[in-house]
Amino acid sequence: MRIDTRQDRGAVILSVAGPLDLDSVGPLDEALRRAAHDGVERVVVDLSAVTFADSSTVNVLIQAYDALGPALRLAAPSTVLERLFALTGLDTVLPLYGAVGAALDA
Repeated sequence: MRIDTRQDRGAVILSVAGPLDLDSVGPLDEALRRAAHDGVERVVVDLSAVTFADSSTVNVLIQAYDALGPALRLAAPSTVLERLFALTGLDTVLPLYGAVGAALDA
């Protein structure tokens, strides 16, 4: 799993690539906690390159949403994540956007 961090239009963008599971989701969790602690105005998580995700990923994203509220924006979920979000009902709860640009513009 890899996370690339950049800033654009006042938002922190976390681009996540690879599998997200109990053994690899820690860096994403830490990056989201740090953003919440630092009071970042907007955090966009680019999920387009995530190849696998499990319940630990769901837990991290729910906790991040609890901490960041509408400042958290999940963008371009991969097919794997779209399926996971639909199965768990999170697609109706979490702020999902089709692309990073749409998340930045919202």
